[in-house]
Amino acid sequence: MVEFPPPSGMVRSYCIIVRYSCAVSLLPAYFLGAESPLARRIGAFETRPEQLRMAEAVERNLQSKGKLLVEAGTGVGKSFGYLVPAIRRILENRERVIVCTHTISLQEQIFEKDVPLLKAVIPDEFTTVLCKGRGNYISLRRLRVASEKKSKICHDEEEQHSLDLVEDWAYETNDGSLATLPILPRRSVWQHVESDAGNCMGRRCPTYDKCFYQSARRRMENADLLICNHALFFSDLALRAKGASFLPAYDHVIFDEAHHLEEVASGHFGIRVSEARAKHLLRTLYNATNGKGTLAGIEGAGLPVDEVDDAIRACMDAQAGCEAFFDGVWRSTESGKGAHPSSGRVSAPGAFENELSPALGDLATRIKLLRERAVDESLQFDLTSAAQRTADLAAEIELFIAQGVEGCVYWVDRGKPAYGTKRPSITLSCATVDVAPVLRDHLFGLPVSITMTSATLAASGGDFSHIVGRLGCDDAKTLALGSPFDFASQMRVLIDRTMPAPEDSRFVAELVPRILRNIEETGGGAFVLFTSFRLLREVADRCAPILRAAGHPVYIHGEDGERSQILKRFRESERSVLFGTSSFWEGVDVRGRALRNVIITKLPFDVPDHPLVQARHERIEAAGGNAFRDDQLPRAVLRFKQGIGRLIRSADDSGRIVILDPRIVTKYYGKRFLAALPAGVEPEFVGADD
Repeated sequence: MVEFPPPSGMVRSYCIIVRYSCAVSLLPAYFLGAESPLARRIGAFETRPEQLRMAEAVERNLQSKGKLLVEAGTGVGKSFGYLVPAIRRILENRERVIVCTHTISLQEQIFEKDVPLLKAVIPDEFTTVLCKGRGNYISLRRLRVASEKKSKICHDEEEQHSLDLVEDWAYETNDGSLATLPILPRRSVWQHVESDAGNCMGRRCPTYDKCFYQSARRRMENADLLICNHALFFSDLALRAKGASFLPAYDHVIFDEAHHLEEVASGHFGIRVSEARAKHLLRTLYNATNGKGTLAGIEGAGLPVDEVDDAIRACMDAQAGCEAFFDGVWRSTESGKGAHPSSGRVSAPGAFENELSPALGDLATRIKLLRERAVDESLQFDLTSAAQRTADLAAEIELFIAQGVEGCVYWVDRGKPAYGTKRPSITLSCATVDVAPVLRDHLFGLPVSITMTSATLAASGGDFSHIVGRLGCDDAKTLALGSPFDFASQMRVLIDRTMPAPEDSRFVAELVPRILRNIEETGGGAFVLFTSFRLLREVADRCAPILRAAGHPVYIHGEDGERSQILKRFRESERSVLFGTSSFWEGVDVRGRALRNVIITKLPFDVPDHPLVQARHERIEAAGGNAFRDDQLPRAVLRFKQGIGRLIRSADDSGRIVILDPRIVTKYYGKRFLAALPAGVEPEFVGADD
């Protein structure tokens, strides 16, 4: 209950009544019912039995400090299903709750729409904060220093102009975060002004009282309900494993979009070193082309000229070492001597010569020496931060080459060629193969309640065993809730059983006319979903000219802008067609006639030669399991459910799902996919001429 000072007489009675009425009004059965204040506030409010069951299960889990997995189908209203019991817990017990989403769009929806609506109908008060990482906030002290050294640290006029725009914005903004930063010609200038733990002066900072980040920290410390994303939460969890933290203490965690937890956790307890990051760091310290950078900017700070020159030479040596190192990694991978030439997997320690880490170490030492010579306290902190970033980069590269993080798989990613080069850009990646032991220790072992929800957590038949095993939440309670939508009347599922199998040489040739025919039958309004960019591009190259000639706006994932931009343009015409992969299988909400046709070209199995998939399967097989049955198939079924879920997003939607992979009827495992179709939906089997 909410604690009040001990009043007397009539005032005391009034307080008791308020406390009692708040508790009753937030009972899920009442608050989510047809006669509640919420129903009166929302004109088209519908009582949903599934939402009520979810809210009651979440409430029990919060009370018992337990673990709960809830699969809630489209239209259940998950956010109210967990927010109502969470807010009741806050008001009655003054316990802090963290709501954690994967996507920024859902995070903003909860903060800007759902919570304000609930606040408007709940009589008691609670505070809510949208949590952002430190690098999202500007440092006014660093901005002042950057402005003073503009000619030394900005590499060209566009960077100087961008810094001017940041300065203009900084004196007008209320929150000082990237969310309100105007579009800059050169976004890279943000690194000169962002808040950074390595060079934070704390209370000694002359702008401490005006600091946007410190203000945000104070709001977090005093808030009841914190809303953040998975990446920030797991960054904090990794910090806690080292004895530090970013988020304040909490009593309950609610993960929405929880089917992403394994992927996010795997990356946050691993290593990622990109060539672009290394080159960018060194170029910011000193750019030999124009003689600008952090080290050039301290020449007039009273430091010994020879020691500044030594640091600049060390930076140039590190730049040469950086180029040679990543060139060597690329050549070794291409030849198969250091990493597998197709997957990039690095199977043993010491696969690459490492002359870069010693060069970075020498540079860090020289920057530290300058820091000791500096008199200006602000400069001392800037140099400390630069030395730390350089030393951290050296340590991460050493750790990768030595394969010093246990339980991880290591590989080399080859991206698009960097500007002015012919070879691909290189990234050293390492990820935890099995996150279950890590999460048991660092998450599920915490004395807090953990609620995990998503529209897709269970495989066919409400089976949660796969996600329970992968996350390590062995004693979690589970609840599978269907959708309130009438899928049987809203959705048709068409399966083309005459298609050749994906491995057949005729597959693409047969795929193209069927895609075109199905788009023509609905007049557009179609998502065409792929499992790889290679197949997407091959098919889109053949289909797009024909579709555009027929008057269809066509959007191709990876070519026509960011996902949000593509979706905005897609919604503008009912004749639009979108060719998409991976990220368009989930987290996309297009309601109404704009999307009435979802075409699935292949069943969404993971790419089998990705190093993380390989390592995961090897571990399963070594333990006596079957990698296909125990991992590959359940993951594909979950992704299939996500793709199916793009079509019906409201009670008024209708349309068709078209499946062009014959394995759903020709392979023994096809029944697992068919069982994952919404309840009441019976597939229709069609042929090329039907």
